[in-house]
Amino acid sequence: MPVTQTESTVQLIHPKGSSVEILLYGATVVSWKSASVKGAASPVERLFVSSKSFLDGSKPVRGGIPICFPIFGPPQREEHSKLSQHGFARSEVWTFDRVLLDDDAGVSVKLVLNPSPAATAKFPNPFKLSYVVTLAEHQLSTDLHVENPGPSTLTFQALLHTYHRGPAQLAAVTPLKGLTYIDKVRDAGRFTEDREAVDVHKFTDSVYVDAPGKYHIGWEGADTVEIKSKNFNDVVVWNPGPVAGGKLADMEENGWDTFICVEPGTASYFVDLEASKSWIGQQVITIL
Repeated sequence: MPVTQTESTVQLIHPKGSSVEILLYGATVVSWKSASVKGAASPVERLFVSSKSFLDGSKPVRGGIPICFPIFGPPQREEHSKLSQHGFARSEVWTFDRVLLDDDAGVSVKLVLNPSPAATAKFPNPFKLSYVVTLAEHQLSTDLHVENPGPSTLTFQALLHTYHRGPAQLAAVTPLKGLTYIDKVRDAGRFTEDREAVDVHKFTDSVYVDAPGKYHIGWEGADTVEIKSKNFNDVVVWNPGPVAGGKLADMEENGWDTFICVEPGTASYFVDLEASKSWIGQQVITIL
């Protein structure tokens, strides 16, 4: 069967051999295996997950594709003051809803999250989240749907914190030249990117604003990863480097050197969603 469920996971398998595994805890994609377009004999893992990650539902996963909602980063507004960093979506148990697609083109499933008592205690605003994960032979799509069933405006941030597996010291992200970015390493100052290709040779935590919505991650001698996004007007490039990475309790030794995070999201601004309205943020990752 192309879709397999357990008490804690959902697995998608494409007829050509690619696969995805999703934890119901956080709706976190913890594995995506896809064959190389250059002729690899078998699918290879495309996402980094630390070997020290908590996969038992006790803490958010360090790696994969965690969902940040209703904030990204630490709370910035009074109404979000009870929230932990990156919000609660990545630390709530989601519900498997249904299979949306199952044919030779791809496999797609939908997960949902409604307010739990724990979430409501921190964030009383009504909401409904749906997460659609679609697997094709060389492509993974992750669509986050936010609905506002309440009587007043729902204000939120959303981001897909994607850990792309690969040698960090060889990675380069394009095209970001000319964009304004917020450098969280340098006291959240604003700068203009002057590099043709952005690397993570040192601790990097940069929020590129008004970004183009299409990016490439390149490694010498390896497949190129293309990322397309919709309604995510920012993109974050992050890698903790050896010093900050060594201070993360759930980061394996030298794990920082085996990934680069390229994260489409609403990191520098908030979405104001009117009552009875919905919003969709999409990420499509393709192996080229």
